Amino acid sequence: MVLEVGLIDVTTGSEDDFATAYRTARELLTDTPGCRSVRMTRGVESPSRFVLLVEWDSVEAHEKNFRASDRFARWRGLIGPYFAQPPRVEHFTDLA
Repeated sequence: MVLEVGLIDVTTGSEDDFATAYRTARELLTDTPGCRSVRMTRGVESPSRFVLLVEWDSVEAHEKNFRASDRFARWRGLIGPYFAQPPRVEHFTDLA
């Protein structure tokens, strides 16, 4: 299992619209083969900053089943207009 962590800064003033768009787009992730769980959090001190946490079976499941599919284009089309800058996305694994 790998954890995808996405740091997302949205344009100030569009936070509620972003959250609404995310709720619509979330299903595109949850229905992707290899996706185990999805969670979006919002900053307390920085309310325009969001953190996306997605558990995948593997990096390959994320890249091939989502990023290389039309799901990703639809996902970006829904939430991308609110980005202040491109998100920073990395994968992590648990320590043994």
